[in-house]
Amino acid sequence: MKTVTFNQNPCVSVEGMDDRCWTGWERIMDVLNHRLGARTAKRVIVTAECYPGVDEDAVLERFRADLLPDLVCHTRQCMYDPARIDEMLRVDLTGDPVFGRITQHRMKDFFDTDSLQAQTDALNSIDRGLVLIFGAGASVVHEGDLLVYLDMARWETQLRYRRNEIDNLGARNREEPASVQYKRAFFVDWRVADRVKIDLMERWDYLLDTTRMDDPKLVEGEAVREGLRQTASQPFSVTPYFDPAPWGGGWMRDRFGLEPNGSNYGWCFNCVPEENSLLLDYGGVQIEIPAVDLVFYRPLQLLGENVYSRFGAEFPIRFDFLDTMNGGNLSFQVHPLHEQIRESFSMDYTQDESYYLMDAGSDGCVYLGLKDSVDPDEMLNELRSAQQGETSFDVEKYVNKWPAKKHDHFLIPSGTVHCSGKNSMVLEISATPYIFTFKLWDWGRLGLDGKPRPIHLDHGERAIRWNRTRGWVQNQLINRIDSIAQGDGWREERTGLHELEFIETRRHWFTGAVPHSTGGTVNVLCLVEGDQIAVESPSNAFKPFIANYGEVFIMPAAVGEYIVRPAQTDPEREFATIKAFVRS
Repeated sequence: MKTVTFNQNPCVSVEGMDDRCWTGWERIMDVLNHRLGARTAKRVIVTAECYPGVDEDAVLERFRADLLPDLVCHTRQCMYDPARIDEMLRVDLTGDPVFGRITQHRMKDFFDTDSLQAQTDALNSIDRGLVLIFGAGASVVHEGDLLVYLDMARWETQLRYRRNEIDNLGARNREEPASVQYKRAFFVDWRVADRVKIDLMERWDYLLDTTRMDDPKLVEGEAVREGLRQTASQPFSVTPYFDPAPWGGGWMRDRFGLEPNGSNYGWCFNCVPEENSLLLDYGGVQIEIPAVDLVFYRPLQLLGENVYSRFGAEFPIRFDFLDTMNGGNLSFQVHPLHEQIRESFSMDYTQDESYYLMDAGSDGCVYLGLKDSVDPDEMLNELRSAQQGETSFDVEKYVNKWPAKKHDHFLIPSGTVHCSGKNSMVLEISATPYIFTFKLWDWGRLGLDGKPRPIHLDHGERAIRWNRTRGWVQNQLINRIDSIAQGDGWREERTGLHELEFIETRRHWFTGAVPHSTGGTVNVLCLVEGDQIAVESPSNAFKPFIANYGEVFIMPAAVGEYIVRPAQTDPEREFATIKAFVRS
């Protein structure tokens, strides 16, 4: 298998802001001290708002040592004790090991009003000198004279959970399993902190990136905002990350030249702005921020009016890779129905999805839909028996097994039982609520932590559409390919998704330049055949963008017209992209 160039660290070069970024603790503190100026004549308050995941203790130590504040308030001092916060969040976190409810709490709800008032009184008693308010919720204590925002990439946060390095918001729980901390972050921490972030973005004086504590970067707030504005007007990629899985294969490792990690890579998240990072380059210095910052700051330009009015400041399209080549089957699963995800988890839309086959072995397959005349009670009883370890569930007794080959497209509206089989390399194109997978059977294996992976039969039983049997699946969900248009050196096909799903996918085969338009809505594309393409503006509105095989890139709605062509013309070689967008 040929190893191809795969850009693991794509970045957006920000024009005109090279002198607005500084690296290293010594230089950063010099910049802040210079900005603060003389402190003897009046009181100056620095508010350092921290996104969950920041190593607050380590960074605060640097601030204390280099800024020499006269008074320090760490927001942890003003919050309720962890036990009370745990009780406050009990309804949101539930007793389920995976699923909770999207919290409606705001940052101020974490603060003890008496402690907050005492801190306010202490601030009011000082009429000169430097005051530092530091931590998550610092802006709740005081808006400050200088606002430094400490952002944190969510993938790095997850790695810190795995290393037991940090606590959740308002908790003392770094020794808990990473899965518990991630769940709390997903349903509570990120939601609470995002509400603060959205309110503050226009006011940032500086953003501090401490993703790498030994290589921090400080950027002027206006330079970050300008970087986001520029990103929303051109094609770009978020930073992909790869992760092992108990069913993982070796295709991505070999094809993309990844480092061996002792366990086969099963995942690649390559367009999930809630999880992926965005790299902004300032004259050769790169800062890393959550890609969702762009969604928050420029939702209309990025998403388009129709998508924004429907989903708000959320990115509704997800692309990721699932690699089972020389690995194992994915878990047998189903996704919640629309009404179920609203009622049970406070999510506005569900995870409809599809499997696009990047590659497959001779025995590659996809399990999809139920066989005819399946008895629901019998199947559920056998699943429960398997969950208790009494038997092994026979998937093929109840579920259709379809052969899968390269460029097949399987559509999976919510409520349809499914999983990819071994020796299949899948590009999963789906709606974004990506953790809402109800595992029904996991083939009797353990997770990478040596423990059984959670099974959700009660949720799954409510979700299964029992009438999606073989004939319906074959006619409705497999390779529903329609020719749409053609031109000089290109042809366009509609490959899905199903009418029950809100995402549309188009495949273009081409040997020359292909005209595209965002149509006023965000487009997501992946090069699924061919080595390298160039993406250009017919009006030179943005610089040419290069995408390699397997790379996913985003075309903001504001781009409008664009052209995709082979980077090197070869009339004997046909290229292909798959494009997704939200239907009007």
